[in-house]
Amino acid sequence: MSRRLGALLTAGALALGSLALSAATATAAPGLTATFTKTQDWGSGFEAKFTVANGGPQAVTSWRIEFDLPAGTAVGAYWDVLITRTGDHYVATNRNYNGNVGVGASVAFGFTGTGSGAPLNCTINGASCTGGGSGDTVAPSTPANLRVTGTTANSVSLAWNASTDNVGVTAYDVHQGTGVATTVSGTTATVTGLAPSTAYTFTVRAKDAAGNASGPSNQVSATTQPGQQQPGGRGAPYLFLGWGNPPAPQTVMAATGVKWFTMAFVLSSGGCNPAWDGTRPLTGGIDQQAINQIRAAGGDVVPSFGGWSGNKLGPNCSTPQALAGAYQQVINAYGLKAIDIDIENTDEFENATVQDRILEALKIVKQNNPGLQTIVTFGTTTSGPNSYGNRLIERAAAIGANIDVFTIMPFDFGSSTIATDTINATTGLKNKLKATFGWTDAQAFAHTGISGMNGLSDQREVTTTQAWTQIRDWARTSGLGRFSFWAVNRDRGGCDGQVSSTCSGIAQPDWEFTRITAGF
Repeated sequence: MSRRLGALLTAGALALGSLALSAATATAAPGLTATFTKTQDWGSGFEAKFTVANGGPQAVTSWRIEFDLPAGTAVGAYWDVLITRTGDHYVATNRNYNGNVGVGASVAFGFTGTGSGAPLNCTINGASCTGGGSGDTVAPSTPANLRVTGTTANSVSLAWNASTDNVGVTAYDVHQGTGVATTVSGTTATVTGLAPSTAYTFTVRAKDAAGNASGPSNQVSATTQPGQQQPGGRGAPYLFLGWGNPPAPQTVMAATGVKWFTMAFVLSSGGCNPAWDGTRPLTGGIDQQAINQIRAAGGDVVPSFGGWSGNKLGPNCSTPQALAGAYQQVINAYGLKAIDIDIENTDEFENATVQDRILEALKIVKQNNPGLQTIVTFGTTTSGPNSYGNRLIERAAAIGANIDVFTIMPFDFGSSTIATDTINATTGLKNKLKATFGWTDAQAFAHTGISGMNGLSDQREVTTTQAWTQIRDWARTSGLGRFSFWAVNRDRGGCDGQVSSTCSGIAQPDWEFTRITAGF
């Protein structure tokens, strides 16, 4: 990938935990309420507002709202309020212009969020958000008619009838067995990450803003469809040992929980001979040492062939058979479960002859290595593959190349809305795969991957940790087959606003993008 050595943009918002706030002490006032409403909800995220209303006997000069969010849900950007976070607990205090709320008056503030949950245990000025005084103690009614609406090999979709509450239902906890699988605000949910051909049981409980929970709904059982387990290495960021002060992989694994890395890059050392970065030996050098360390720590690797720079095997190997032989050397050297062909350079991606050679070689490799996962990674537009990407997909279908995952690199758009553009581009890829191969949405998503760029990109756009979390949550919910970024080398703070191979260019904790990716 140039992969492309950097970018310049400063983040547009501060991390929640970095704000130091001071506010006048807010005291409880009878009749003061805070009502939460989702104004937009797209499944993996939402836009919401709190309305602070004063129905009491006296005006207030300040307000302070505290609430919890369930695991998997977090506040992103916000406005007309100051917010701090400790774990899953949030404190929202008024700005200097909206602290006064007269009798009968109201003010509002808004924020965006990732995930599908809603606030719990809400208080305003120390009293329940449903009204000052003793607070709401009435639980919602029990959800009725819980039912299974669909299954895949790795997910179960559910629906139920809405509960009622004296104030209002704010969330539903979906219980899988004895644990909470997910929390949603509506009356449908999809539980993902399940094993094929396995029976699961579910119940649902409703909650209100005061944290009161209903009794459990009726229990339903569902068995996932037959299918192969998702392959290893689905969440595997790129690690390049020839560039950017590469970190010790076992250090990153211990700090983040990541298990797999995409190792960059296998190139030509002359002719059709593979070597790490075109210069380092295939075995016996630093790359093999790193792979040995990763495997000793319980992980594994996906070697990546190609990238933007350097001498590629695709143009240098004269036939598909010769190219398949070069791939096979690396497969044999490490006993691989997966390989990635990064076909972004114009000499490969925009060359029909080389495109065909790569696809034919991968077809041979698949035939000779049952169970090996093959990944092809290439660039994209904001709406999906361009003409070269469409050709690649169409040719893969025409020759029966049996590619497992088509991965796009959704960056270098010059975008200020990278999360939205990434989701749109990936959806465009899914739609192309669906139309070309005749797959369902779920099948097409399972053959779809994202390989982003952490922090600053080459086109002076920014992917924050919050945006990467939003993208990851959407990718996980949609059932994508791969999730990666360029690169672990850059997953460090310390060079805000600078182009660097050793850090992201934005303020961040070290290895934060890797930690988020590990959660895929």
